[in-house]
Amino acid sequence: MLEAVGKSAFTSPGIGSADRWRPFVPAVIFVGIRALGVAVLAVMGPAGLADRLTAWDGVWYLRIAANGYDLGAIVDAQGHPNPFTTRAFFPGYPFLIDALSRATGLGLVAAALTVSAGGGLFAAYGLARLGRIVRGGSPRAGYLLVGLFAAAPMGIVLSMTYTEALFCALAVWTLIGVLERRWELAAVCCAMAGLVRSTALALVVTVVLAALLALRTDRWRAGFALVLAPSGLLGYLWWTGLRVRPDAGFADQLRTWSELEWQGWSTKFDGGLATLRFIGATLSTNTVMSLLTVAVIASTLVLFGISLWRKVEWPLLAYAAIVLVMCLGTSGLMHAKARFLVPAFTVLVPVAIGLANRRRGTAVLTVGGAAILSAWFGGYALDVWSYAI
Repeated sequence: MLEAVGKSAFTSPGIGSADRWRPFVPAVIFVGIRALGVAVLAVMGPAGLADRLTAWDGVWYLRIAANGYDLGAIVDAQGHPNPFTTRAFFPGYPFLIDALSRATGLGLVAAALTVSAGGGLFAAYGLARLGRIVRGGSPRAGYLLVGLFAAAPMGIVLSMTYTEALFCALAVWTLIGVLERRWELAAVCCAMAGLVRSTALALVVTVVLAALLALRTDRWRAGFALVLAPSGLLGYLWWTGLRVRPDAGFADQLRTWSELEWQGWSTKFDGGLATLRFIGATLSTNTVMSLLTVAVIASTLVLFGISLWRKVEWPLLAYAAIVLVMCLGTSGLMHAKARFLVPAFTVLVPVAIGLANRRRGTAVLTVGGAAILSAWFGGYALDVWSYAI
């Protein structure tokens, strides 16, 4: 798969026919690895492929795209009928599904998978650029970063009716905007990400800090980012609070979404106590999915430590740190942690740079091996493991 990319991907830029194909390299790498994951999922699973690609949270997003948030009183995690449970899901992804379906005539499932595929490609080109512009980066590092991202342990969600592909696309272009001081790009992408999932808090904090530091030299453009970047996330939180608790104060309305997360999905920030209990219980059992989840958590923490040691640019570190805190510091479904860590893609930067300085065969084997493991992990999580991810 990666060999098919050829010298255009893993050799130094040159002239001739390779240059004509270079713009397609990120897409070929991403699509090739994700196609492998979907193919393995199709082979492993007795259920229909479409059912697997739209499982769990994907069903909720499709329902919201079809009917909006008014789905009636759904029984929440506390056993109580709650008409506001669905508002724990952010509106950006289902809105795009509905808009694409209406504009093209595609069914909702096809539209959702198209949005995810488009988000994945948008993310791939962003990652290729990010790998070039970071300290020590290069075109080869960018291509490798795309491959490593596509081959994330739970990379299968990038091909499902989930928000990860769309969010990661907006996240990487937000971070590119910060690193290149393109404040309009950072602000717009961050605001849009805030309508996709709560992980956007990591982007908001990163953009706000960077913009504050830049105010002295670039007052107006950085100031624009300072105002616009939080608008998507804060806007949805406030709107949710206004719909659920119209008579509450502004601060209480902003907290309403977190309360819905707890009521509907037993998820709240607890400083990591639930995660520690899960790790402790896992180490005394032999449940494969639990062990794999703990391995992914440990690997991500190690990669973050390597990123600190290699002095990756602070916005990338800040973003990854907040994603890790939000993921590991909350209770809820422990076996979804591997999925929640997919947006922490900046911890892969030093790995991509390191591989870029190795022989081409080493890089291909590493990314190819990761792609095979990712394909198996995705197939196991959706076809063998019988609980939500």
